[in-house]
Amino acid sequence: MPSEVSSGPGGLPPGPLPVPAQAIFGDRLDRAVAYADLLATEGVVRGLIGPREAPRIWDRHLLNCAVVAELIPKGASVVDVGSGAGLPGIVLAVARPDLMVTLVEPLARRTAFLAEVVAELDLDRTVEVVRARAEEVAGRSPADIVTARAVAPLDRLAIWCLPLAAIGGRLLALKGASAADEVAEHRDAVGRLGGATPVVRQCGVDLIDPPTTVVEIVRERAVEPARSKASRGASRRSTSDGGTARGGRARRG
Repeated sequence: MPSEVSSGPGGLPPGPLPVPAQAIFGDRLDRAVAYADLLATEGVVRGLIGPREAPRIWDRHLLNCAVVAELIPKGASVVDVGSGAGLPGIVLAVARPDLMVTLVEPLARRTAFLAEVVAELDLDRTVEVVRARAEEVAGRSPADIVTARAVAPLDRLAIWCLPLAAIGGRLLALKGASAADEVAEHRDAVGRLGGATPVVRQCGVDLIDPPTTVVEIVRERAVEPARSKASRGASRRSTSDGGTARGGRARRG
């Protein structure tokens, strides 16, 4: 049922409502429509979405993210790393009210937008916005699912994201046509980081064209993060200056 969504200053209309939107969002379609409008207006004004992206918001962003829900079990906890404008985290929260979603984003202007979206769409009971880098939230409760829609290589995403997942939990990295090449290149690195062999999945095969490509990595084991040479050197200097390697107090001269 095609329809037009209005837009405000700074944004172009987010395009006609695609037919699959009703099937994907069901009775929460009105919230998806409201989010599309926010992306096309405030998202553009604040530089979170490029002006040329506004007419493609449904196909390129909302539907592309929403179909990833196929890979997420009912009632799962989800951490969305580098959430940006809320993709895919906000979209998953709209499509799947059974999920508990944490949006992790280090930039203040983005977290401000995310908080406003959560309030506007009445998602505050299932969505939390956290201003932090991924490594800063690694000590929180581990998640069933960690999502990332970043352009970073797969090995770097694994470094950031796998520590946030529970053992047996999964990283779902939204990727493009190069997914298979990335898997081949970074398979060994992912294994060293505690991940199983990455698997390329296609989501929304019968709903959208092209389907969304996702690299799925199960976290098999915890791996102690490697310390950099600089930090090891600092530790040695501290010990030689009178500190102790076991956390004792340094002597004062």
